[in-house]
Amino acid sequence: MKAPRHISSRDNAIFKQLRALADDPRHHGRALLDGIHLVAECLRREIEVQQLLVSESGLNNPEVGALLKSAAGVDCVLMRDSLFREFSGIATPTGIAAIIEIPAASEGVITGDALLLDAVQDAGNVGTILRTAAAAGVRDVLLGPGCAGAWTPRVLRAGQGAHFSLAIRERVDLKAALAACQATSVATVAHGGTSLYELDLAGPIAWLVGNEGAGLAQELVDAAGLRATIPLAGSSESLNVAAATAVCLFEVVRQRNTASRSANS
Repeated sequence: MKAPRHISSRDNAIFKQLRALADDPRHHGRALLDGIHLVAECLRREIEVQQLLVSESGLNNPEVGALLKSAAGVDCVLMRDSLFREFSGIATPTGIAAIIEIPAASEGVITGDALLLDAVQDAGNVGTILRTAAAAGVRDVLLGPGCAGAWTPRVLRAGQGAHFSLAIRERVDLKAALAACQATSVATVAHGGTSLYELDLAGPIAWLVGNEGAGLAQELVDAAGLRATIPLAGSSESLNVAAATAVCLFEVVRQRNTASRSANS
């Protein structure tokens, strides 16, 4: 690791750039990965790190020290704890962050499983959904207008490294993407759809997931090939969008695993 530059003032030009980057990563084409886990995952996958950021107290953390030691030659900035907390946005950061270039969005028609998010606004929900998609083996995730930014610090923290396993597209015209999609499209609706557990999910599925309060836009519901509803106990009206997405994606995994076992028996 190169000898770090030290920042102790909010007026420092580098600190101002970091604040701007944290607020709008897509505009700057770079993302801020905050925390030991994300930085370690980035280095493990050999993703190029443009800059490392470390707090004064972070230097005393053995895990942070090990990461700094493994990142030989990477530009490093050391800053006061209060400044680090300010751009980190959390009360007790672990004391290390990395800046990477946001990967170019993939292009082309979707042929395998995919997840299309319509105005999912909460950063925690978007990050959790991305983490679930990666765990369920879904690769393509398309975020329509109104979604929380995929590469913002809060979404990255909730994603826990899932971003590196996904092909993420943002600000997508979901209706146009759906029209070109070769997978079976399934709109998730709170009421009136076919029970999730009655659907045949053997082939590629493009799931449509909607806003936390309003659900899917009606034009997307109408454009989908199927509508799916998760049966709930009588006293429950709905599930959190991230929880509902997990139920749907892992029902696909369950059905396919069952079919595979039957074929091999």
